Amino acid sequence: MADKTEPLLIKRYASRRLYNTETSDYVTLDDIAGFIAEGREVQIVDLKSGDDLTRQYLLQIIAEHESRGESVLPVDVLTDLVRSYTTQAQSVVPQFLAASFEMLREGQSKMMENMNTIPNPMVQMPGFEALQAQQQAFMQAMMSGWPAGSSGPMPEGEAEAEKPAEKDEDLDEIKRQLAELQSKLSGMK
Repeated sequence: MADKTEPLLIKRYASRRLYNTETSDYVTLDDIAGFIAEGREVQIVDLKSGDDLTRQYLLQIIAEHESRGESVLPVDVLTDLVRSYTTQAQSVVPQFLAASFEMLREGQSKMMENMNTIPNPMVQMPGFEALQAQQQAFMQAMMSGWPAGSSGPMPEGEAEAEKPAEKDEDLDEIKRQLAELQSKLSGMK
């Protein structure tokens, strides 16, 4: 079996069929999306030319999910992305997106930790354990396809600029939002 830290190599044949070199079988876009959801990195190359087609196919997977109503990207975000291709903003957008997703991963990780450590008055509520299990499963599903660590280079000086006080503020904001959710859930009882 191949090393799971290496990208899974998918070859595209002239017939446009996709071939998994690890299992020696043909795969679909849904299969590739499944590999990614499991945490695997993939690389898709054209068999004849050797061109890397990974970006093209990842964008196609996203487009198919969006067209099925599994909307993750709001229209204004998509509009801004299109706009960034035609302006000078193009150079900062990739770094901004990478930093934003990294912050999202960190926030989700902290929220999962806090769910298990913050004293919670809702523990007395009937069915709370089931609700908490659902929340944890949801958060794990959201984070399952995201490997730990940075998804790209940070702009110079950004790592040094982040201060512990800012992290504490972020944690306080997450705690405040969690308390709001808990009070809303209590009101639904």
